[in-house]
Amino acid sequence: MTYLKSWEEFEKAAEKLYLQAPSKARYTMKYVHSKNVLILKMTDDVVCLQFKTEIAQDVRKIDKFINNLLRHMASKEH
Repeated sequence: MTYLKSWEEFEKAAEKLYLQAPSKARYTMKYVHSKNVLILKMTDDVVCLQFKTEIAQDVRKIDKFINNLLRHMASKEH
C-alpha cells in the first residue's frame, strides 16, 4: 500500500472509489501523535488509497472531503 502524493489526487480517487461501490467502501482516519501525522485510508477491499499529511492546513480540506462523502452517504441516489 502506497500513499498518494497530492491531496487532490487522493480526493478524486477516493470519491470515485466510493461512488463505484458505496456499500463496500469505507474510510478510516488516524492521528499518530508521536509522528505528528494524520493518515487517511479509503478502501473497498480491492483497492486501497492512502494519504498522509503533517500540515495542519490540510485538516480543513479533509473536513470538507468528509462532509462531501457524508452527503453522498445520506443522499437517496445510489
